[in-house]
Amino acid sequence: MYGTLLLQAGLAAAGCGDHASASELLKQTAEVAGQVGDGQDYRQASFGPAAVECAQVTAAVALDDPADAVDRHTAIVRRDGWLRLPAEHRAAYLVDAARAHLDTGDLATAGRWLVEADRVAPAEIHCRPSARTVVADIARSGPQAAGVARLATALGLTTR
Repeated sequence: MYGTLLLQAGLAAAGCGDHASASELLKQTAEVAGQVGDGQDYRQASFGPAAVECAQVTAAVALDDPADAVDRHTAIVRRDGWLRLPAEHRAAYLVDAARAHLDTGDLATAGRWLVEADRVAPAEIHCRPSARTVVADIARSGPQAAGVARLATALGLTTR
């Protein structure tokens, strides 16, 4: 629980634009996660190194550092701990990763991660206003993959 509270505090600091506090809190969170590991009680608490790494990407997006978010994201999805996260957690995180890719101008990759998030946990895309915003932003940004066009239409964000 302590690690989860630190993680949430770090994300809150990032959401407020407090780079120094977010960095310090997420550093402390990573230390706690290192002690817990990705195996112990991980499924119940959804806390461990993979969750902290995802939070660092989310914080980078909130702090307007999409290049850092994209670099971190690329490493995260290659690790085993990533697959141990609950589906809803992965999907919500992928929306943040899609936002980072969109902010760096990589529409194709942003769209790919949104479609993957919809595959993993559709409710995270269909019900979260922030996810709908990212879908709409990608749909308005230019030609996109058929999956994003389909998703935008399904969400009522485009007209046929």
